[in-house]
Amino acid sequence: MGRAVAMSRKTMVLAGLLPILVAAPLAAQDAAEAISAPAPQVVSQATQGFSGLARVEPQDTRAEDRRSGTDITLGLSQGVPYRLFTLDAPPRVVLDFQEVDWSGLAAEALTTEDGITAAQFGTYVPGWSRLVLELARPMQIETAAMDIDPVTAAAQLSVALRQTSAEEFVATTGAPRDARWDLPAPTPMIAREAKDSLAPLLIVIDPGHGGIDPGAEAFLQGGLVQEKDLMLQFAIELGEMLVRSGQFNVQLTRDDDYFVSLERRIALAHQAKADLFLSLHADSLSEGRAHGTTVYTLSEDASDAASATLVERQERGDLLAGTDLSKADDRVTDVLLDLARVETHPRSQALARALVEGLKSQGGAMNRRPLREAGFSVLKSADIPSALVEVGFLSSPRDLANLMDPDWRERTARGILNGLLSWRIADEATRPLVRQ
Repeated sequence: MGRAVAMSRKTMVLAGLLPILVAAPLAAQDAAEAISAPAPQVVSQATQGFSGLARVEPQDTRAEDRRSGTDITLGLSQGVPYRLFTLDAPPRVVLDFQEVDWSGLAAEALTTEDGITAAQFGTYVPGWSRLVLELARPMQIETAAMDIDPVTAAAQLSVALRQTSAEEFVATTGAPRDARWDLPAPTPMIAREAKDSLAPLLIVIDPGHGGIDPGAEAFLQGGLVQEKDLMLQFAIELGEMLVRSGQFNVQLTRDDDYFVSLERRIALAHQAKADLFLSLHADSLSEGRAHGTTVYTLSEDASDAASATLVERQERGDLLAGTDLSKADDRVTDVLLDLARVETHPRSQALARALVEGLKSQGGAMNRRPLREAGFSVLKSADIPSALVEVGFLSSPRDLANLMDPDWRERTARGILNGLLSWRIADEATRPLVRQ
């Protein structure tokens, strides 16, 4: 059945695709061409070598309302390339920087009473950081400039926003096109070549959230626990177990703490020609009653209110991270994809049932309704059987303790492996009938 392959974090990355995300940083001139604001100044090469990352200086960072808009000041330990643009629905200002250290900065420093309602910042893609400011009302970028002290190399980025009409705001929104960050151009769906029934299947494991989007958060023994970190750790542990079985090859949608949009996660799986797609999450519900592992398949309508809430939270993550969703909903395309899902959806449902049975066989803490449906974007692949596993809920003290326990994670990974093995055997036998 194919031999197991030793797998490190690097070898699990989608081969040939990661360079799209980690291309060499822009030169200052290139970054300036991506924005309409004045180009950032460049400090000397000798000064740039003092530190790998520029630091945000919290004491020099603030946002202030004025009569016609809002002023933003960002203090930095050194100058870095940057770009900025606006997005709609809701109105936002997005600032991208060659990677910076945000330590010590509180979101409240960049929110105001009338202009900026929320601030989100963190890693976006490897080598680049993002700041997203949600606006109370439409405002355009009036001026943007970075001043650099020639002696200390400290920098100050000043952005002035002015109030504008909704129509004028929408007319100027949109992210600049950048092949390293954006989705690849659409290509026709091509029928896949038949695979040897004994060859390992390629599973793309998708650790939820990442970078600027931390996902759910909880406090344990005075420390902050974030969903993005837990799911990356579990994805690596699960991937290593699957590869050792000899039945599966594994690739990850991310192998570190950076942001990957929901659409890109699916695109990466398609480019890798994945046989299966498995998304991992450990969300939180405000009512705090949900607990135990749950497995989801795709449905336009959520099977219950809690599932609908989880979908809303995940879609909100892309908004908070500054993803341009203006072209994400193509209803004609959806109709065509629905036709392609006629074969894939039954296989996804069988996959979810097998995962639930495999997890139960390991005595895992299952939700009272472990099999559910919801409209998660990462499950919308038309030709790859897909499932989303809510491994647990950070809002549940029991689940949180389980997720922090290496032995529990190993048993859970074993349950997922058992489910995948059972599904593979059954799928080989029933797939011709599904086609009919």
